[in-house]
This record gives sequence, C-alpha cells and structure tokens, in this order.
Amino acid sequence: MHSWDVVTAADGPGTRFVTFLAGCPLRCLYCHNPDTWQRRSGRPMTVEGLIAKMLTFRPFIRAAGGGVTVSGGEPLLQPSFVADYLRRCQEYGMHTALDTSGFLGARATDELLDDTDLVLLDVKSSIPSLYRKVTGMPLEPTIAFGNRLAARGNRIRLRFVLVPGLTDARENVEGIAKLAAGWGNIDRVDVLGYHRLGVAKYEKLGLRYPLDGVPPPTPEQLATAAAIFADHGLEVSVT
Repeated sequence: MHSWDVVTAADGPGTRFVTFLAGCPLRCLYCHNPDTWQRRSGRPMTVEGLIAKMLTFRPFIRAAGGGVTVSGGEPLLQPSFVADYLRRCQEYGMHTALDTSGFLGARATDELLDDTDLVLLDVKSSIPSLYRKVTGMPLEPTIAFGNRLAARGNRIRLRFVLVPGLTDARENVEGIAKLAAGWGNIDRVDVLGYHRLGVAKYEKLGLRYPLDGVPPPTPEQLATAAAIFADHGLEVSVT
C-alpha cells in the first residue's frame, strides 16, 4: 500500500476512503503520482489492517453517501488483495469502487467485479498509436476490459484527461465518446483538465517531467470536449 486518504467528489460518489496501492505498468506522460510507479514505494498491509482503518471512518462516510475506492498506481497488479478487501467492505455495507486503467483488466476475476459497485475506468485515448504514446502500452486490453464490463452490466464512470496538444484532438475525443456510448453502461464521463501539480514529485525523484511547458486546458477547450460526449447522450462532468 502506498497511502490512503479520505476525499470527497474525486474518486467516486460521496466521501470516499481511498486506498492507493503501489505499482503501475503504465507511464502516462501526464501522471502526477510518479511516486506510486514502483511496488517498492509501498509498505506491507493486510486486508484486516486496512479494514480496521476504514472502519474508523465508516459512520462518517456512510452518512455522507460515500464508500471505499481502491486506486493506485494500478490496483489490479494486486488482484487477490483487492478482491478480498472489496468483498469485506461490501460485507460492512460499503459502496465499492475500483479505479483502474483497465490495462490489467484480465486479472480481475468475476468475483472481484461482483463486489465492485462502480469501476472508475481511465480511458487515455481511443487511437492505438496515441494511447501507446501517452502510456507506453497498447490500447487493446483496456477496450477488452470495457467490453467485458459492458457485457456483465458493471457500472462505469469513465475518466478522460484532456491535455492540450496531446489528447484534445476532436478525432480522439469523438472516438472515446463513441466507445463509451456503445458500451451502454456509463454512469458518467468525467472530463479532467490536465494539471501540473505533480511536477515537484518528478524533481524530488530526479526524473524529467515529460510535458514541461504544456499548459492546462482552457475552460473553452474543456467545454468543447464535454460537448462531444454530451452529443453522444452521455452525462458529463468537467473538473
């Protein structure tokens, strides 16, 4: 486990007890948490230990209409731990969410997905060559995971980061919107504006920041992307 936090309106509905697991196979150019890339950046944690932490916040979280979210890094690097934790959380009546890129979706068992009320699926691009440029990995596993979730009826909250000059091309946004509309199980699309809050982490780790000089999107750019998703009949939120 890398860390945990209690947050509102960022990692699922309501106030969430969010666990960030260490390790990620992707290297997204706009990643703001490079400190979670390596498994060794985390510390050992048992399911029982994490449940004990969660339970200290359970009354407040339930009153606020929230739940628990497992994020990363990439939580599906540790699917057995995630499956056990989500199952236990549901036994305590907690709404559960899984925040994933979908790249390791094949590692999620049906039992894990049965215990997941909402999947926060980060779709970086709809264009295979651009997806590889952004993440260093192929797009196909994420598409396959989305197709599987749609076939199962799992609810998805799709997340898309708008980066000027990288992911903002109409062709890319249109492709993601068509994909989401075709799945038919999208709870909402969150259009997230690229930000530079992780720059200091790169400096601390001695890493070059890949998008140096790239500005955050303007309100107009975010609104244009949101309109494309809305035109496909999707509910949209802009952050």
